[in-house]
Amino acid sequence: MKRFLRWIILGGTLFFLAKALKDNWSGVTAIRIDGVGWAIIAIATGVTLLAHTWAGWVWTWILQELNQPISSPQFIQVYLKTNIAKYLPGNIWHYYGRILAAKNANVSAGAATLSVLLEPLLMLAAALMIIVLCSSQFTVANTTVLIQILQLLSLAVVLCAIHPWFLNPVIRFLSRLKAKKSATSEQTVPLSLKSYPLRPLLGELGFMGLRATGFILTMFALGSLSANQIPLLLGAFSCAWLLGLVIPGAPGGLGVFEATAYQLLQHHFPAALVFSAIALYRLISILAETAGAALAWLDERLAKS
Repeated sequence: MKRFLRWIILGGTLFFLAKALKDNWSGVTAIRIDGVGWAIIAIATGVTLLAHTWAGWVWTWILQELNQPISSPQFIQVYLKTNIAKYLPGNIWHYYGRILAAKNANVSAGAATLSVLLEPLLMLAAALMIIVLCSSQFTVANTTVLIQILQLLSLAVVLCAIHPWFLNPVIRFLSRLKAKKSATSEQTVPLSLKSYPLRPLLGELGFMGLRATGFILTMFALGSLSANQIPLLLGAFSCAWLLGLVIPGAPGGLGVFEATAYQLLQHHFPAALVFSAIALYRLISILAETAGAALAWLDERLAKS
């Protein structure tokens, strides 16, 4: 049933995007990028690469919050090398690769697993913060209050979920459950958060800001923007990125991000411009992730030689 649902979601989003392309084909083909535009696209690619590198650094902060002595450069390399695997079917292989690499670096299995569970929760909380601040820019007037209440409730739930008061009992329960199922009697030190993960949360806010900046620069490369449109783009990007993260059947948010961003922005900008920018930004993201993985691999090889 889950596999069937994934195919429905993927098929529906691709159909929506294909129809949007058909409706705006003439406008899309009329868009031209000049030399300045290509320079801005190059900067957008660099900013997106910086965002993923920054996210890798924030992951090391999460591991440090879990009292794991690690080498930040080494784990940033792991993060960048595994990041591209999120486009594989299942959308879990980048997490699996990080857990495996962390265990091979003498990080406890529990801490490695918890770190890759906390990271998307912190990203989700950061995205919700931005959405709460900017959602009035792209919501329908008569539904703004209700939507903002739901957003605030969602944000409160996520922020509470990562608090040690709530998270540590869940960790202890899962640890006891695992111990009962384990055939060994090996005693392990209970894993727990000592304090609220504020620094990683602020770090994920920085990650979201950098990702959104890459998207805004892509829009700017294709058409003119004004300063008062930036909160709209910031909020719409965060909302589209969040849905791409949480909706199943979309590896790397592929399809879901594009369909959501198009739906939120098409009434504020020319539809052809929005569609072109969204498609171009997906290419920029994949290029940045591929470059990050390649540079991490090269840096690792140079360090060993």
